[in-house]
Amino acid sequence: MSTQRIYAPGTRRFGRVNWLGLYTLALREVMRFANVWTQTLLAPLVTAGLFMVIFTIAIGPQRGDVMGVDFTSFIAPGILMMTVIQNAFANTSSSIVISKVQGNIVDTLMPPLSAGELVLGYLAGGVARGLLVAVAITLAFWVVLGLVPAHPVVALAFVLLGATFLSALGMVAGIYANKFDQMAAITNFIVTPLAFLSGTFYSVEALPPVLYQITHLNPVFYLIDGVRYGMLGVSDSNPALGFAVAAAATTAVCLLAWAFFRRGYRLKS
Repeated sequence: MSTQRIYAPGTRRFGRVNWLGLYTLALREVMRFANVWTQTLLAPLVTAGLFMVIFTIAIGPQRGDVMGVDFTSFIAPGILMMTVIQNAFANTSSSIVISKVQGNIVDTLMPPLSAGELVLGYLAGGVARGLLVAVAITLAFWVVLGLVPAHPVVALAFVLLGATFLSALGMVAGIYANKFDQMAAITNFIVTPLAFLSGTFYSVEALPPVLYQITHLNPVFYLIDGVRYGMLGVSDSNPALGFAVAAAATTAVCLLAWAFFRRGYRLKS
């Protein structure tokens, strides 16, 4: 005679964490970009190379040193982080928006996954894509420029933090947007300015006082500045302060994504 185990209300039969479900979601998100690696991994490498060539040819010879390093080396970390955050954001935001438009977001929401597990699963894909892009670009900089990270652990920490921050922001944007044009507007008017106006191609010390203060309110500035310190050993701000600010912003956005999933905001209606 078989007995059926009875669970108390609110008790999950999978335990505190549904490891199998979390692994499956994370694997799905990684395979999404891995299956089209020419678009998701090779294309960002080519784009970063084009940025380096164009700015080096157009500005490099006349610009001189910036913060004690040549202009080409100075912009390399900024281009690295800019590419990482754009790809991390694109991975999570596109996954959610496509699922919503195609009407199969229910396939992700119906399995026994908590809001926290959904956040971690999507984060895994975005962070993995951002990290792979960072590794590819760093190797290219080493081969072409001979650029070796001065503080590799610091650089890696900021890359992971940046990928996490923009992956979480991509989740929030993907949940909010119901159409592709809404997602394009968020990308064009929020994410792209955050990336380009954060000291990617210049030192913020050259900015007017008002813009200088505004830039220091932007978490992406600290991410780019932290990677620059990790790669070159120079920075506009204290790397420890930058890490703290970026970590606080990342935590806030992750909590917002968790709250959206928990409530089913713009997902279940």
